Amino acid sequence: MSPRNRGDSGRGITATTSAHLETFLDMMVADRGAAENTIESYRRDLEDFLGFLVRRKRTLESAETTHIRGYLKTLSEAGMAPSTSSRRLSAIRQFYRFMHAERVRDDDPSGGLDSPKPRKALPKFLSEAEVEQLLEAAHGRSGTVGLRLTALVETLYATGLRVSELVGLPISALSRDGTMLVFRGKGGKERMVPLSEPAIDGLAAYLPIRESFLPRGRAADNGFMFPSRGRQGHLTRVRFHQILKELAMEAGLDPKRVSPHVLRHSFASHLLAHGADLRALQQMLGHSDISTTQIYTHVLDERLKALVSDAHPLADLNRGK
Repeated sequence: MSPRNRGDSGRGITATTSAHLETFLDMMVADRGAAENTIESYRRDLEDFLGFLVRRKRTLESAETTHIRGYLKTLSEAGMAPSTSSRRLSAIRQFYRFMHAERVRDDDPSGGLDSPKPRKALPKFLSEAEVEQLLEAAHGRSGTVGLRLTALVETLYATGLRVSELVGLPISALSRDGTMLVFRGKGGKERMVPLSEPAIDGLAAYLPIRESFLPRGRAADNGFMFPSRGRQGHLTRVRFHQILKELAMEAGLDPKRVSPHVLRHSFASHLLAHGADLRALQQMLGHSDISTTQIYTHVLDERLKALVSDAHPLADLNRGK
């Protein structure tokens, strides 16, 4: 049987192997209704694996678990993202399940393999100086719009609320003395979050002019802390996101680096850096699991390094070398 090439040069595959691959792809279309883009993705992934096998004088039919494991290792060593490696392993699994179901093989060499674990991305956050720039720009805005913006940004940085929680806050969430927010957040769980002095001042300045943002023609107050004349009755997530981007430009910051979620991360990271307890932070952020809050412990690592560098008895000696 003459070899047939597809894709990279030198990637020879036998007619039998090509037939099984094509039959598998035909099955994906006929039985599962896979889209053309999905089929092409499967083809590319399986042919890449096939190229790996051919260089080791193996075929798709004769591949063993060790070959699949070795292939995944080469992807990792090449710096491929775990999500991409997982996708390729998924294609390989689908193919060998098909081969086993069609009795082309007596076993499934991919059955005992675990998917590559995704790397946990560290949260993106602004430095304390950058947040200060953002807050100064908000305070520099004039009029009722400026007062509302200052209240929004100061409250977000003081509490680390999710953006949906912030824009949808009921005015009743503010405690009588104006120092705390008590509300139901994600999952309907009640949270109690203290406000910073700047946030207290920002809200105190904003609330007297809050009525100017209420929908016209409605006699009743809609009860939102940050009402608007839009259909939802309160400032939307999208609009607040846009406002923050505009504010970032005024503050001389890259708008791509600024978002409500980045400010939430900044709140958490800065609190930990100043010695906040992880459990207390978990409660303020509304995380149901402490493991979710632990993504911020990279800040603790840096703080401990700085502590050792500055406070260790031998620190001065080491710096002098």
